[in-house]
Amino acid sequence: TAVISRIKILGRLNVAEKRKPQDGRLKTRTPKGQETELRLSTLPTAFGEKLVMRIFDPDVLVRSFQQLGFDQSLLQQWQRITQNSHGIILVTGPTGSGKTTTLYSSLKQLATEQVNVCTIEDPIEMLEPSFNQMQVNHAIELGFADGVRALMRQDPDIIMIGEIRDQDTANMAIQ
Repeated sequence: TAVISRIKILGRLNVAEKRKPQDGRLKTRTPKGQETELRLSTLPTAFGEKLVMRIFDPDVLVRSFQQLGFDQSLLQQWQRITQNSHGIILVTGPTGSGKTTTLYSSLKQLATEQVNVCTIEDPIEMLEPSFNQMQVNHAIELGFADGVRALMRQDPDIIMIGEIRDQDTANMAIQ
């Protein structure tokens, strides 16, 4: 439809491509003038193209653990787990459940001048100066696995992998 085409243009998506899913983002202003970001996701369906827009609030990514619903016991367990110098932590859940918020809140507490926090994301959810963030770029064949390989050579203390979508990335995650 014309509405979907216009939104795709604003989100810098390929308007002509209706056969493959696409992801994008656009910035707009609320009626009160506040800048807000929308995350876009298109999907080809049997009845035409479907578009989902999610309102993204970067302030949500810097919430306290109490605001995230952690009670004292859970917070103590989480802090004990995240203080380990070795290991892997998988944060899973459905869209909008707080995975990214939990990760960013944790990483912000762990990142110091002595702790090199690196991320590979698609997309980078929020620019954070205390992290070394890397964006997946399929146009130059830079996927999650290649990004992890590159980050491993950057003397990381912590690597956050935005998504583990394939066997290569899973293998790199457990290295």
